[in-house]
Amino acid sequence: MTIEAAITPSVGPATKATGSDFAQLSRRIAQDGLLDRRPLYYSVRFGIVGLSCLAGGVAFFALGDSWLQLILAAAMAVLFGQLALVFHDLAHRQVFSRRRPSEIGGLITSNVFVGMSYGWWMNKHTRHHVNPNHEEKDPDVAPDILVWSKRQARAAKGLPRFIGRHQAHLFIPLLTLEGLNLSFNSFKSLSSPTMKRPWLEGALLVAHFVIYFGALFTVLSPGKAIAFIAVHQGLFGIYLGCIFAPNHKGMAMITDEDQLDFLRRQVLTSRNVKGSPFMDIAMGGLNYQIEHHLFPNMPTPALKHAQVITEAYCAEIGVPYHQTGWIASQAEALGHLRRVGEPIREKH
Repeated sequence: MTIEAAITPSVGPATKATGSDFAQLSRRIAQDGLLDRRPLYYSVRFGIVGLSCLAGGVAFFALGDSWLQLILAAAMAVLFGQLALVFHDLAHRQVFSRRRPSEIGGLITSNVFVGMSYGWWMNKHTRHHVNPNHEEKDPDVAPDILVWSKRQARAAKGLPRFIGRHQAHLFIPLLTLEGLNLSFNSFKSLSSPTMKRPWLEGALLVAHFVIYFGALFTVLSPGKAIAFIAVHQGLFGIYLGCIFAPNHKGMAMITDEDQLDFLRRQVLTSRNVKGSPFMDIAMGGLNYQIEHHLFPNMPTPALKHAQVITEAYCAEIGVPYHQTGWIASQAEALGHLRRVGEPIREKH
């Protein structure tokens, strides 16, 4: 069954009698207890990440003004990625059922530890979840520097048009700037009317960078400090890209013309990366992207069990369900970037 054939869901007597396709899937998921909180899992996971942060700080001061700090910078890039996954789960209320502890944990993890605005990211990520891969409504596929569809490529001007010709080759190098880009947009968002607590978020962001740059330029010589920042921020950006790019890039792009129910909108625009214990940890469960989009507040350890149920159910109702390996997922994403840039290349 093609994606185009799945655009308009069929509604037969059985569906009308038992609710939408998503409602039926939800009942199966709930019956298996997959939406129940997992306090032990998150206590252990957050404890490991917290102890790793402490160990990283101790190692930084113990090494002193040494080029060995670049190895630590690479390790801290991975740790920052894990911190980003922590506040992602907090934002989706996978950890706490109440909003206030989720927000407090998110602000501490995101603003103080990572240097990214929790409120700005939360607003952006919520809009992405509501309209994944929607050309006009998903901020993650807005034609900022890259173009994500041929329609966007035809309309591209300025920098997106210049980069769009070779964006598949430039994608990984551009990811090295993603960490700095997220911090820049975080400060920029403080003046936005959608920001609930601009003064608090701004103060926490300033505190992060005072500590970050203060420690680096106090302990390290200027050259080593700049090298540390380059390695740390560059690898952090690449790590984030390797977590998030496989999830939707190269999957169906939709517009208001496409009539999709909730289940099809989430499944057809998402891609799973085949899981393994290592992949589950490295991607924080986001390798089960289809299940995460269908059930955003599902705790991470339940996602792989939900995957089995969801894949079988999609086969049952005739909805394409895409899952592939990590390398293949990256190739599909890069191949998509190359294809959508064709209209720009054809004019040169």
